[in-house]
Amino acid sequence: MESLETRVSALEQQLAELIARPDHPAPPAPPAPPSTDTFWALEGLRAHAADFAHGAVLFTGTVDLPTGEHYDWQHGTAVDDLLEADWADSAETLGALGHPVRLLLLRRVLAGVRTAAELAAEEGFGTTGQLYHHLRQLVAAGWLRTSGRGRYAVPGERVVALLVILSGARR
Repeated sequence: MESLETRVSALEQQLAELIARPDHPAPPAPPAPPSTDTFWALEGLRAHAADFAHGAVLFTGTVDLPTGEHYDWQHGTAVDDLLEADWADSAETLGALGHPVRLLLLRRVLAGVRTAAELAAEEGFGTTGQLYHHLRQLVAAGWLRTSGRGRYAVPGERVVALLVILSGARR
């Protein structure tokens, strides 16, 4: 027992010396308490959007997927840019989300079902030909990316955007 006490004491001394070194990083700050302000994100946007004539739109998110992947993302656009753009240019991207099978495919890929073979083994995707048709539509619209060998993933920059669209579509 005495040797264990001696070893623990030596470890404590080494730890104290490491912490006392000038190059030792400071401990992380404690997390901020949750905001009680309902519009904390909106207030932050207003502070940054003062330079835009008609405001700005922002979407942001922090996402932990069941697969262990983590995404932090935000994107902002000036309202004038959105109102002046040709919305028809977004039709293909939005249209790809307009089919229940494609939405189910995206959901399953986010959950970790990544290969065409795994997807084909699941219910609800129709024939193999239909499955590949829907996968091609999602890849062409940028909602899925292929990484070879029949593996699919939702691009990181699309994860939060997809969830924002789904959130906005809820009634």
